[in-house]
Amino acid sequence: MRATKHAVPRARRGRGLGMGGPLALVAVGLLVCVALGLTGVSGAGSGQPAGAAAGATAQSMPTTADGPDGATPSAVPPSPTAPSPSPTPSTGTASPSAPATSKPSVASKPSATATPSPSAAGSARTAAAAAAQAGRIEPGTSYQGVATSYDAADGNGACSFGPSGDLMIAAMNHTDYETSRACGAYVRVRTANGASVTVRIVNECPLPCAPGQLDLSHEAFAKLADLSVGRLPITWTLLSPGEPDGMSVRYKTGSSQWWCGIQVIGHRNPVAALEVRTAGGWRQLTRTDYNYFLSPDGGGCGGPIRVTDIYGEQLTVDGIALRPDVVQSTRVQFARH
Repeated sequence: MRATKHAVPRARRGRGLGMGGPLALVAVGLLVCVALGLTGVSGAGSGQPAGAAAGATAQSMPTTADGPDGATPSAVPPSPTAPSPSPTPSTGTASPSAPATSKPSVASKPSATATPSPSAAGSARTAAAAAAQAGRIEPGTSYQGVATSYDAADGNGACSFGPSGDLMIAAMNHTDYETSRACGAYVRVRTANGASVTVRIVNECPLPCAPGQLDLSHEAFAKLADLSVGRLPITWTLLSPGEPDGMSVRYKTGSSQWWCGIQVIGHRNPVAALEVRTAGGWRQLTRTDYNYFLSPDGGGCGGPIRVTDIYGEQLTVDGIALRPDVVQSTRVQFARH
């Protein structure tokens, strides 16, 4: 009986040990799986965003570094506002010291070696000034049109220069007259057969005179063809002649300290602007179609005058008295071009 009682507990203990072993193995296996699972999650999330981890299922991640500095390329595209550093000339690799916000080389200031020589700079400034000031009639440009003729009488016209003893003159078409900008310009006129004449613009040829058309005095037209021709195809270009000795200035009739009109006469090159000196500095006056520059409130009337030609040259004249309708010599002249 004792043996039987002892045998039963042993059997039960044996069965308990037999089941405990597998259970322990199962528990250990579960712990290993959990550990491996945790390790896998940690590896998938390190060094890249979740999107990159998901994308890694489609292709394997590189095992070697492909970047220029030995770093694994990021799956995130570079920001367009922060360009990558430009490579250094010596190695071609990314410069670690270059800031992400550095400006491209094209935006940098030019070096001193790129500065033109004084003579070249002067020519560039002259060309730029001529292009900016010339208006419709530009130096060095050949224009096509037609020549007609008119009776110039004493040579006076819309430019208000007054009578002229030299009748080699012309009226500029309304468009190219450009509110008297063409007044005083010297123009070389040529025909297809080689005949030519130089005329000074003293008048305006109103519409329907077309752009490019010049209405020559009878005397000037006769240098090119017989007056019976009527209309003659021509080309013409602006000149900067050597004839004029000095410019003159004239105040318009009725000018005073309260209002004045100022005109320049005998200038070698077309006048682009006229300024008077006031208490606030130089003041540019408005040009009229009858070739006077007006100061409607009298500012600067009787004071220094600064005249600019289409090449950008400026001449300052002082000592011109406020004497209406009197031509006063300045003894200065624009340079020849």
